[in-house]
Amino acid sequence: MKKALLFLVILICCTSCSDDAQYVPVPPAPKVIDLPETLYNYTNLNLPPHFLSNDGIGLPSSVNGIDNNPASNPVTDAGATLGRVLFYDTHLSRNQTVACGSCHRQNLAFSDSPVRSLGFDFVPTRRHSIALINQRYYARGRFFWDERAPTLEAQVLQPILDVHEMGLTANEITQKIAARPFYSPLFQAAFGTGTITNERIADALSQFIRSIVSSQSKYDNGRAQVANRLVPFPNFTAQENQGKELFMKPVNEGGAGCFQCHATEAFVSVNSGPKNNGLDASSTVDFGAFETFPSNNEFKGAFKIPVLRNIAQTAPYMHDGRFANLVQVIEHYNSGVKNHPNLSPQLKDINGNPQQLNLTESQKAALVAFLRTLTDENILSNQKWSDPFINQSL
Repeated sequence: MKKALLFLVILICCTSCSDDAQYVPVPPAPKVIDLPETLYNYTNLNLPPHFLSNDGIGLPSSVNGIDNNPASNPVTDAGATLGRVLFYDTHLSRNQTVACGSCHRQNLAFSDSPVRSLGFDFVPTRRHSIALINQRYYARGRFFWDERAPTLEAQVLQPILDVHEMGLTANEITQKIAARPFYSPLFQAAFGTGTITNERIADALSQFIRSIVSSQSKYDNGRAQVANRLVPFPNFTAQENQGKELFMKPVNEGGAGCFQCHATEAFVSVNSGPKNNGLDASSTVDFGAFETFPSNNEFKGAFKIPVLRNIAQTAPYMHDGRFANLVQVIEHYNSGVKNHPNLSPQLKDINGNPQQLNLTESQKAALVAFLRTLTDENILSNQKWSDPFINQSL
C-alpha cells in the first residue's frame, strides 16, 4: 500500500511538470524599467572643437571655466543611469502621478508647455518650467529662476519636497525608493553599496541632468566649417546667416546684442548672475532673485538667464511664460523693454533709456530663423535621456 501511494505521488509530480495541456507556468514578475545591458555613455560629452577654444572676436565663445560639475560628484555612467530612473519615477510624488520628467519633457527640450506647470495636486506652480539643457555650463552654479539653490545638488530635491509640485517629505523620499527592489543594485553600481540616502539621490539626479548637453544642432554643423562664429555658415540660408549676424553683433554695430547675455557656444550666461530684462516697469508680485538675496536691491525683478539651445521647443517664454512664441520674445527686445529701476545695462541706450532696436520685419524673421538652427534633435530623441519605465504615462 505504501509503495502504491509513493508511486502515485511520483506520477502526479511528473505529470504536473510534463507537457500536460493543463499546466500553466507561473509568469515572471513584470519588468518595471528597461535599461541596456551595456550602460549608455554619459561621461564622454563628445564636444566639438569649437566648444573648447575661443574664436577671439570679443566675448568668450568656449565653455572653458564655466563647468559647475563639482569634483565631489563627477558624472559616471552608473550614476547618471540611476539619475535617469529617478528623474522619471512617478513614485517620487505624493500620489504617484508626476515625476521630474513630467515638467521637464525630453521632446520639449526638458521644459514644459503650460505657462505654469501642474504639480501632483493640479495646483499650478509659481513659475514656468526652466529648460534643463546645458545646466552644467554656469560657473555661478546657482539654480531656479531666482537662484535660491546654491548648487544643482541642492536644487534637485526641492521640487520633490515642494507641497504642490511632488509633495513628499525627506523621509518619504528614501522610503519610497527603498520599497522598489530594482533600486538597490542601481545604487550599488553607482556608489559602491546599495545604501539609499537623499544625498545619493540628489547626486545621481544631478549627474543625469549635467549629462544633458547640446552640441549637435544645425548651428554646430555650420560652426564646425568656419573659423569663427561671425563668418557666414555654408549650411545656413541667407536668412539664417542674417539672423546669426544680428544675434552676435552688439547694438552699436548694427546688431541686436543677444550674445551679450547668451554667450559661448553653449548659449548660456557666462557668470553675470540674474538680470532684469525689462518685462515690467516695476516689481509688485514676483521679485525674482531679490527674494533670495534681499540685501541686494539690484536683484529686484531679476531672474536667471536661460539657455537658448533648443529654444524653439521651450515655449512659452520667460519666468512667467508670458510670451507664447519667439516672435513675441523678439518684439519685446525690439520695442517692449520697460524702464524698470534695475533694468540691465545691456538693455539701455547711450542715454540710459530702454533700448529700441528698430528692427525691420525681415530682420525679426531672420532672428527667429537663426534661433531655430539651435534645435538639436539628439537632445529631443536620444534614448539615454528618455523615460526608462515600461507602461508609464507621464
